[in-house]
Amino acid sequence: MEWLNSLFIEQTALQAVVIISLISAIGLGLGKIHIMGVSLGVTVVFFAGILAGHFGLSVDPQMLNYAESFGLILFVYALGLQVGPGFFSSFRKGGVELNMLALGVVLLGTAMTVVFHTMTGVSLPDMVGILCGATTNTPALGAAQQTLKQMGMDSNSPALSCAVSYPLGVIGVILGIIFVRKLFVKKSDLEIKEKDDNNKTYIAAFQVHNPGIFDKSIKDIAHISHHKFIISRLWRDGNVSIPTSEKVLKEGDRLLVITSEKDALALTVLFGEQENTDWNKEDIDWNAIDSQLVSQRIVVTRSEINGKKLGSLRLRNHYGINISRVYRSGVQLLATPELTLQMGDRLTVVGEAAAIHNVEKVLGNAVKSLKEPNLITIFIGIILGLALGAIPISFPGISAPVKLGLAGGPIVVGILIGTFGPRLHMVTYTTRSANLMLRALGLSMYLACLGLDAGKHFFETVFRPEGLLWIGLGFAITLIPVLIMAIIAFKIMKVDFGSVSGMICGSMANPMALTYVNDTIPGDNPSVSYATVYPLCMFLRVIIAQVILMFFL
Repeated sequence: MEWLNSLFIEQTALQAVVIISLISAIGLGLGKIHIMGVSLGVTVVFFAGILAGHFGLSVDPQMLNYAESFGLILFVYALGLQVGPGFFSSFRKGGVELNMLALGVVLLGTAMTVVFHTMTGVSLPDMVGILCGATTNTPALGAAQQTLKQMGMDSNSPALSCAVSYPLGVIGVILGIIFVRKLFVKKSDLEIKEKDDNNKTYIAAFQVHNPGIFDKSIKDIAHISHHKFIISRLWRDGNVSIPTSEKVLKEGDRLLVITSEKDALALTVLFGEQENTDWNKEDIDWNAIDSQLVSQRIVVTRSEINGKKLGSLRLRNHYGINISRVYRSGVQLLATPELTLQMGDRLTVVGEAAAIHNVEKVLGNAVKSLKEPNLITIFIGIILGLALGAIPISFPGISAPVKLGLAGGPIVVGILIGTFGPRLHMVTYTTRSANLMLRALGLSMYLACLGLDAGKHFFETVFRPEGLLWIGLGFAITLIPVLIMAIIAFKIMKVDFGSVSGMICGSMANPMALTYVNDTIPGDNPSVSYATVYPLCMFLRVIIAQVILMFFL
């Protein structure tokens, strides 16, 4: 039986791996069970950890701290890497609004914490721990504990109150989202609606009747126009061709143009006349438009192309082809010369079969190579994220500097690398399944360790009158700000429900609730809005945990 003892009892590295894996497996299995149509998913790993800790299972504290920290880092970095390409564009289109709404969630919870401390007499360190648990924010808890140590006070009291309020902090956000959804959201509100997007392509046909552009080259016409467009094909005297930038337009030329819908009217004025044919239907056979030209989608898989601008490749002039559209992460982009290409981009190329074959060699089109993860970027990003999280930031009136920590630093760096990495020729592409694997693995490790650590004294604290008060206060801090700001965002500000749900999850630093939202709401809006508000809210939560103790103790 010594082998069983070494696996489950004796505190070794082997035993830590076995216990954490066992808790994760049981929790993930139970998380798939649906109760009244709702499953908690990976969240159940946390409760499985609490039960394991309650029944006496434990691992070496240093191993526990390592696994918990590494799991959290892996999760938030992979999340940042995934949403990075759409993060800043999302911020421009509505990120300020989302961050203001998220700020409302943060400030409401903070105000309630101070008020409850005054009304109930619960000590401020315990109240800060309740706030951290109610908002599922362990980095803020760590910051609060460090502040108490600097002030020469007991730093353990916030940890237990955080553990007691944490479970309902997780569930409270999900319940709040379900409540708002049942009460206010119609089925049509959950449908993915096309938003106004300058990058969304629109295909139109024009006839050249404007004397101002007769006998001018396409390059010259592009210079005098403020609107972006790509001429995919040109009909002249019954022949179809792919025009280069040097092609001179003549009166009566028919043009197939890729642009954005908002620019179609202006281009009608530029060229002279728009034809009535709808070229945006999905059932159009592009290869049947003419017999000589074919249309093929080619994937960028050569690392040398990563980060280069499309125009710098001069594919149109060298091979006589045209790139009409670029697909990236499910988004259709206009193939302008200034577009920076990334690994995994899918380019729609039009031209003769032999020319397209040559373009394949330039771009790669080796889809199998994309399945090999680029781990260098993952590890470099983690190092940079931890370095950023460790930088002390001083604020006037606060004696101790604050830090972004293990969660804030990696997600900020993940977003930055996901956005700007290709411009620095860093290969940041990972398949969706690989990214989901990293996130699920990291989150499972983090929750298993967190629950295992909190389970030792969890039940004895919960069933004390003081513990029940902590639970009630924490649940109020979780639920009330969520309901108020979700209703304001959805009913008054008219933000789509997917973005509202992601904003709520991000403002409460609740990845478990985000997992539930992603499973029940179509589209990527929840993940994008989560990442839009998460860095600011994480930073504020860490600061607020320290500010409350410094100013009110």
